[in-house]
Amino acid sequence: MISYNESLELTIKNISHLKEEQIDLLDGNLRAVSKDLFALVDSPSINASLKDGFAIHSDEVQNASPENPVVLRIIGSVPAGGTWKAKIHKGEAVRILSGASIPDSADAVVAEEFVRVEGDSAFVVNDAYTGRNILKKGSDVSKSQLLIKAGDILSPTKIGLLAAAGYEKIPVHRNPRVAIMATGDEVIAPGRKLIEGKLFASNLVTLAAWCRKYGFETYTCIVPDDTKVMKEKLIWCLENYDVVISSGGVWKGERDLVIHLLDELGWIKIYHHVRIGPGKAVGFGIFEGKPVFCLPGGPPSNHMAFLQLALPGLHQLAGWSQLGIKKIKAMLMEDVKGQIDWTQFVHGKIQIGNEGLNFIPMNSFSRLKMMAEAEGIIMIPEGEVIIRKGNIVTTQVL
Repeated sequence: MISYNESLELTIKNISHLKEEQIDLLDGNLRAVSKDLFALVDSPSINASLKDGFAIHSDEVQNASPENPVVLRIIGSVPAGGTWKAKIHKGEAVRILSGASIPDSADAVVAEEFVRVEGDSAFVVNDAYTGRNILKKGSDVSKSQLLIKAGDILSPTKIGLLAAAGYEKIPVHRNPRVAIMATGDEVIAPGRKLIEGKLFASNLVTLAAWCRKYGFETYTCIVPDDTKVMKEKLIWCLENYDVVISSGGVWKGERDLVIHLLDELGWIKIYHHVRIGPGKAVGFGIFEGKPVFCLPGGPPSNHMAFLQLALPGLHQLAGWSQLGIKKIKAMLMEDVKGQIDWTQFVHGKIQIGNEGLNFIPMNSFSRLKMMAEAEGIIMIPEGEVIIRKGNIVTTQVL
């Protein structure tokens, strides 16, 4: 049995990013960029007005006030997207709309709420310093500026940034297609009639939901404890998907068939059994270049093995630079106990406290209810027996 740190390192070491593909910018949400992306253009491409108002010479209005307005002659207007080529002389102003190009001879824009218009005269009642209400060319995005690093995950705002920088299509790593196989004669699909002795495949649904949260395509199936059927389904999943995750059948019983069948098929077994709780029966290997994760059947063990080992592996496949669940810092509100030779994971609630975030460990007789209500997970590392109340702990946010 190996340590958690070793198993995670082996997982990442043995998984390579999937190939690059070009996609439409609008399809980029939650995708990992496959190379550094640099701005193709300046944005804005001009010195642009931030306000509806008047383009002026700032020195002419430095003493303007409601009691002492400065009167300027309006010589024209510039719509959004338009330009003004003629020179603005002293004593003149050009009406300008937000987004319009600043005339070369103007150095400020006075907002229209500080101007009273009478005919072709603008009565300016407030000053405007040099550069006031002007968005400089390239101030949002400068051509050739590094915008997104390889491995970064795109969000709506990052997609908007790339649009402003001139992108229509973007290079990303292909997302993994995940086959999830629940095993066991006792497991049935949700929606079917529940017969005594049977149970619904909640692990299967939970795993698929996690994968879909990150935009990964999933295929799910339930396979009985039949060697022939299970072997055929394993082969089919391995041939048609980028990664296979099995649920159940990985311990030492006579019906724990998954590892034995993978051994027969000739996979490269990287590890089986890890010093973590819950989830110690987890296995991982490679079959013809494709990752295979074998998760225990008990819900807490299944869920924790997935979150701590399979999910980082899926993120590695998808080209993510940050693997696994997002982490924050929180203050531990109760003592938690572990084992000297074991890495223990603890579910809990996350609350806002007087000095930041607090983590409150959970205990529940209902495994599924605790998993459903948990907001975070902390780790008690191997070698630590107890973490005391008041310590700041790294918390995975569920």
